[in-house]
Amino acid sequence: MENKSILLVGVGGQGAILTAKILTKGLIASGYDVKMSEVHGMSQRGGSVSTQVHFGEKVWSPVIGNGAADILVAFEKMEAVRYAKFLKPDGIAVINDFEMPSSTVAAGLAEYPEGCLEAMQGIFKTYSLKAGEIAAKVGSPKCMNVVLFGALVKALKLDDIDWENIIRDTVPPKFIDLNVAAFQAGYNAI
Repeated sequence: MENKSILLVGVGGQGAILTAKILTKGLIASGYDVKMSEVHGMSQRGGSVSTQVHFGEKVWSPVIGNGAADILVAFEKMEAVRYAKFLKPDGIAVINDFEMPSSTVAAGLAEYPEGCLEAMQGIFKTYSLKAGEIAAKVGSPKCMNVVLFGALVKALKLDDIDWENIIRDTVPPKFIDLNVAAFQAGYNAI
């Protein structure tokens, strides 16, 4: 298998880093060489978060340059547009149809940009889903990150890994069933 690059982006508190850890753990368990990098920035204050994961037979760096990501998973619509320059021209975007206004938007100093999904759909193969609503149906909107993870697994055709067991080994015991259900719902959503 050729090396693949995955970029997970969102806003602090959305679970992008936990998602990357589940992804990385599963890829390593399946024998891939994996490198992961995370940037928190002002994530605890609602700022942008990005996690880069490279995997394959042999990977030298986790850093993804412009136009190099095979897939972009955006936990928030505006973050998809912010990081679109990292996607390959034939890359895939999995986007949560969800708005989390920045502090400037919330304060009325700026407007949330319109047409984020449409802009991405016009350029890239794009899967859009309302991960929060899907997560709420399986038990909690807080597991929308695992819904997006399920969509990522299907979009990249990573079906040969036992993701349910990886989730069981990664999340706290009281949240296992919820997260497994969220993963399955996300996988079936695209």
